[in-house]
Amino acid sequence: MHGKCGLFFSSYAAEARFFQSGFQRLCLGLFVLALLAAPLLVGPYLLSVLNIICIAVIGAVSLNLLTGVCGQISLGHGAFMGVGAYGAAICTLRGVPFPLALLAGGAAASLAGMVFGVPSLRLKGIYLAIATLAAQLILEYVFLHAGGITGGSNGLLLDPPLILGFSCNTDARMFYLLLVCAALSLLVVANLLRTRHGRAFVSIRDFHLSAEIAGVNLFAYKLMAFGVSAFLAGVAGGLWAHYTQFVSPEQFGISQSISCLAMIIIGGLGSVLGSVFGAVFLTLLPEGLNLVAGTLSAWFPDISAQLVALREGVFGLTLVLFLIFEPEGLAHRWKLVRAYWKLYPFAH
Repeated sequence: MHGKCGLFFSSYAAEARFFQSGFQRLCLGLFVLALLAAPLLVGPYLLSVLNIICIAVIGAVSLNLLTGVCGQISLGHGAFMGVGAYGAAICTLRGVPFPLALLAGGAAASLAGMVFGVPSLRLKGIYLAIATLAAQLILEYVFLHAGGITGGSNGLLLDPPLILGFSCNTDARMFYLLLVCAALSLLVVANLLRTRHGRAFVSIRDFHLSAEIAGVNLFAYKLMAFGVSAFLAGVAGGLWAHYTQFVSPEQFGISQSISCLAMIIIGGLGSVLGSVFGAVFLTLLPEGLNLVAGTLSAWFPDISAQLVALREGVFGLTLVLFLIFEPEGLAHRWKLVRAYWKLYPFAH
């Protein structure tokens, strides 16, 4: 029930809704309509950026489940995406339908994540990070040297995904496929956090000894977190492989793992919405630098080359500034903005 001074609920089901007010549901509907109309409103370049954002959202929310919610630091997320990409690519090349190939790639990544997640029972913090970094390096070596399966440094060439005889051979068609996959990933993670499994993840993150005393099976839930996170990462990798129609070891190096980690730090650890914010921000950051370089090139012809060289530096500086001035991420800032306007003009 809606009152004049706020929201009032008469049942737990009403209080547990994702979007509790009519205005929130209206805004969501308008946002969805805008996304559905995006291929008709934007050019090919912006549409390709939106496609990359959709894939980045899946990768970010998968890592946020593991690191932000369960508290298990991972530097091997890029490798898990690579396992999913190669798994889906190999299945597709052998005639497996794309949806099944995508699930198979996710399952392969999930298995790899659980195998390398076994040390999480004994390790935590920086030691677990080093263990997952070792997983990243091991899988990179496999991608590069198992040439009979992965194609080695030459990679694998793919055709556009085919779903029920319908080929996603344009950016517009791929956009709708990627949008559906991103939405499903967000819904899965958001609903998982509302279950007892999600609460178990949070209890492990907050204090594992208390969680164990309360009856939480640390080993089982840590493996579950690694498995689900790696599965979604594998799906993101499979989608990336079929979007670019090419898979190579260089695409899933340590830089990919660092990018995913930066997304959840900038967006907000433990927040599903923060994963979206972080993915959008870091995807648009290079585009913003290119726009600045193009604007300044009229007065400073050499600025473009210098900004390209400083791109990694700008990336690192942005991450440091967020850690100093907004450690809880963009999701926290969004909550403050919402609270301000909700209470306006009595915000202070």
